[in-house]
Amino acid sequence: MTTYDVRSHTEHLRNRVFAVVTDSIEMPGGEVVDRDYLVHVGAVGVVALDADGRVALVRQYRPAVRQVLWELPAGLIDVPGESLVDAAARELAEEVDLVAARWDLLADVHPSPGCSNERIRLFLAREIGPVPPQERHERTHEEAELELHWVDLDTAVTMALTGEITNAACVVGVLAAAQSKLRGFDTLRPASAAT
Repeated sequence: MTTYDVRSHTEHLRNRVFAVVTDSIEMPGGEVVDRDYLVHVGAVGVVALDADGRVALVRQYRPAVRQVLWELPAGLIDVPGESLVDAAARELAEEVDLVAARWDLLADVHPSPGCSNERIRLFLAREIGPVPPQERHERTHEEAELELHWVDLDTAVTMALTGEITNAACVVGVLAAAQSKLRGFDTLRPASAAT
């Protein structure tokens, strides 16, 4: 296997979500080249599937693409010591006021490895119920406009394949959930599986 030795690592900017860095990397022929990328905190996403075979989707404005996109309930891994499945449960409750009694690991995704090390862990949540009104999270900024849309899983697959859903985590989550359902959910891993 070819090795790519990192000769130096320089951080240019850091915020609470990512850092912009440059690595000087020795290529297989010996030449050293610079590569810029984002070091991301990571994220989780939830394919919440109800008893009627519908998936919970939201519409969220994303400044980088200047569009409102179809997405899964999702968020950053930004609470110290929080497990990934607990982060997913928190995001499901905060974004769409839902809880789930059953959690399984659905997929791991590097949505843009050409420019970021971001990794998103996707969970399948089932046995869905509402968060009690007095325990609901107050949403602000872009999240204040989030609306829950229950979409039939087969319809969501069509939306992904026709380009109506373009968010990478949502596309992967919907397609993975559909394939898992076809296989009787036998391919799912435990929610606590190692990364």
